[in-house]
Amino acid sequence: MADTCTHLDDVNLDTAPSGDGCVECLLMGSHWVHLRRCVECGHIGCCDSSPNRHATAHFHSTTHPLVQSYEPGEEWFWCYANDLMFEVPGRPPSPAHP
Repeated sequence: MADTCTHLDDVNLDTAPSGDGCVECLLMGSHWVHLRRCVECGHIGCCDSSPNRHATAHFHSTTHPLVQSYEPGEEWFWCYANDLMFEVPGRPPSPAHP
C-alpha cells in the first residue's frame, strides 16, 4: 500500500454526478448500501459492501483510480490504484446524493 496517492491531480469536484443513485443498480432494480462518485467522470456506483460492487467494477473497466464518498457528511477519497483512503484538506465538500 502506498503512503500517498499519486493521482491527486485527478481530483475534480466539478464533474457532475451521473445520477442520484448507483447507475447500474437503478437499471437492474437492485439496491445498494453506500454510494461512491468517480472524480474523473462522475459515475455513481455502489460500494463494496453492496451486493453488486459497481464502483469497483467501474474502476476495473475504466481504470479511473479515484472515487469520493457520495454520502452526506463523508469527505474522504479512495484511490483504487494506490489502495489508499485519504482526505484533501481545504477542499469543499463533495456533492452528496439527496
